[in-house]
Amino acid sequence: MKNFALGALVASSALLSPFAAFAQTDIQFWHAFTGRLGELVDAQVAQFNASQSDYKVVANYKGNYSETLNAGIAAFRAGEQPDILMVFEVGTATMMAAKGAIKPVYQVMADAGVPFNADDYIGAVKGYYTDTDGKMLSLPFNSSTPVLWVNRDLLDKAGVAKDADLSTWESIGPVLDKLKAAGVDCPMTTAWQSWIQLENLSAYHNVPFASKENGFGGLDTELEFNGPVQVKHIQTLGDWAKKGEFIYKGRRNEGGADFRAGSCALFTESSAGYAGIKAEAKFNFEVHPLPYWSDVAGAPQNTIIGGASLWVMAGKPAEDYKGVAEFLSFLSSPEVQAKWHQDTGYLPITKAAADLTREQGFYKANPGTDVAVIQMTTKEPTGNSKGIRLGNFDQIRSIIDEELEAVWSGDKTAQDALDTAVTRGNQLLRRFEQANR
Repeated sequence: MKNFALGALVASSALLSPFAAFAQTDIQFWHAFTGRLGELVDAQVAQFNASQSDYKVVANYKGNYSETLNAGIAAFRAGEQPDILMVFEVGTATMMAAKGAIKPVYQVMADAGVPFNADDYIGAVKGYYTDTDGKMLSLPFNSSTPVLWVNRDLLDKAGVAKDADLSTWESIGPVLDKLKAAGVDCPMTTAWQSWIQLENLSAYHNVPFASKENGFGGLDTELEFNGPVQVKHIQTLGDWAKKGEFIYKGRRNEGGADFRAGSCALFTESSAGYAGIKAEAKFNFEVHPLPYWSDVAGAPQNTIIGGASLWVMAGKPAEDYKGVAEFLSFLSSPEVQAKWHQDTGYLPITKAAADLTREQGFYKANPGTDVAVIQMTTKEPTGNSKGIRLGNFDQIRSIIDEELEAVWSGDKTAQDALDTAVTRGNQLLRRFEQANR
């Protein structure tokens, strides 16, 4: 009885405690970052939590992009969803179609009375995550675009001049020949082969990846990435693979470790590779624009973004949404965005962050770090280059990966592989269309 009475006394004291009335509201944030990027996200969260006392953002790593999306979907079905879910750009159409699962960011900000203007975000980023009325559905967070990373030491060893042209695929071929002749085991590799070598290739040359403005114009879109430009490019890579000049490392970013270790000379990867390369590379490196085919009229156009945005999940208390709005506003502030851009290589998602970075002299002190920004913003996006919004896109990418692997191994021609990928991918699009009419 004494123990029970003591427990009751402690419980009643806690209820009367002046601190109990001011308990912080926890905001659950699920993301897909480990390593250096995970450390930088944790630092942002800690900074926000220290800046105020009403809310506490709790960040949790949930696996890679696909695993994080699947975890979020499963949690929503179980009624245990987080407040904020990081979803890679491939999952945008899936989230838009998840009726009742999300609360649009523009609505979250308006309800909380937090100032928010979609026009503050750079066009190529904003267009990906807005509806047809220009209203922001999710908050751009880590937006990147592919660039060409160069191991200058290996090029010097192979006798490639410092001013050698690396801007076109036509000029890359002779450089690979020199690297191979000089004994470089990995003249060139790539990360995220579908995103870079097909999706961005298409946008950069202003040719469609899919009909209906790459899916922005309706669910009845069809894949079109088996056109002449795409076939020529993939076949060229396949020919380089046969010569041992293009080395396939894997579907995601397996080649990143090899480049950072100094064994690969040229590497097409996200601009966000900057954080890891800067931290680990023991060689002189450069960043160049993604090469293009000079015989394609109008090229280069603009590349498209990768990375992820932050979606606000439905079914949470009003107080949670106030905290979410404050946190999203914090993440979009020029100072926070400029530091994130400078630390990671991700794009500055707002014009103000880009201007601040320039004013701080970062681009001048770190040559090449503005390549991604210039590549994305020099030209206004077209219907072919504003992004890709397809249902079941994660699964379609897996199909593309399978077919590209058949080209790299010499089992299929580029035309056969891309034709098959289009046919198989269109079947998934029709299922998505039927399920979301």
